Amino acid sequence: MSPTAPQFLFDFGSPNAFLSHEAIPAIEQRTGVKFEYVPVLLGGIFKATNNKSPAETLAGVKNKREFHAIETERFVKRFHVKPYSWNPFFPINTLHLMRAAIAAQFEGVFEKYIDAAFHHMWDEPKKMDDPEVAAKAFTASGLDAAKLLARAQDPDVKAKLIENTQSAVERGAFGSPTFFVGKEMFFGKEQLREVEEMISEK
Repeated sequence: MSPTAPQFLFDFGSPNAFLSHEAIPAIEQRTGVKFEYVPVLLGGIFKATNNKSPAETLAGVKNKREFHAIETERFVKRFHVKPYSWNPFFPINTLHLMRAAIAAQFEGVFEKYIDAAFHHMWDEPKKMDDPEVAAKAFTASGLDAAKLLARAQDPDVKAKLIENTQSAVERGAFGSPTFFVGKEMFFGKEQLREVEEMISEK
């Protein structure tokens, strides 16, 4: 086994990152390799790379959105995950959610927070850029929402998210989900199959 953990660069605003998150536990079980989750700010990556969300890039392109739906259906079947529920409040500004992910990392509740944030974004969708809605949702998931959301405002937390995002761009990322196995980059949920192949070969 490689000592290098595969990295999953994610932003809660991406439904494809949610599907990847749902598929990762079974891959970890099959390969015996744990993924390292790296919170990044998708808006920051888009800005730095002049990229746009699929909602914009697929708009008005004949057949592309339909293929995207077929691809998602295939992914759901292949990895035996449940599909996401479209968030009616999309697009959601995830800045505070991503900062709180760093705060959760610092506070030792990272995994629990990730599950909760993805759940409230794509399983039982809510307007998660509304601070009151987010606080209520995280409290319902058994997290100390007030503590995390306050910690999310700390300079060290903000700096870490900026650092993660800049580093992602420097390494070649232009969206989410992005995966790294060592220096090899993979983009998009469909590439998880290749990520699994590569870590199985190590």
